[in-house]
Amino acid sequence: MKISTKGRYALQLMLDLSLHDTGEFISLKDISQRQGITVKYLEQIVTVLTKAGFVRSQRGNNGGYRLARKPEDYTAGDILRVMEGSLEPISCLQDNPNQCARSLDCPVLPFWKNFGKVINDYVDSVTLADLRDQTQAMMAYDYSI
Repeated sequence: MKISTKGRYALQLMLDLSLHDTGEFISLKDISQRQGITVKYLEQIVTVLTKAGFVRSQRGNNGGYRLARKPEDYTAGDILRVMEGSLEPISCLQDNPNQCARSLDCPVLPFWKNFGKVINDYVDSVTLADLRDQTQAMMAYDYSI
């Protein structure tokens, strides 16, 4: 399993909205400058996030985007699944019940199930607020003399 740039950038975009939340809408141009991601690529990502109800948008001079909920209400897993789909490490685990003809006698299926559980448990244990707090703590030590 490999997380695409859309998945990675969606997490960055959501984190940026969390870090710069003043209650106002934030332009993609501002996010683009801070994150080093083109506005055009951010537009593709924010469209998916808006349709999923993760961000709100507003058009016009004071337009832009902001989180639809509090950062505590999003997990990294939520955001990644919106962009990537299932995070299961192998395709046969995406079906419930498992549709693979060999699933009943597959000697490595328990390994893949446990591996998938570890991944999903981890991404679901980290909230956007956790990422925001971690980033703010890192930024507190980033100063020049």
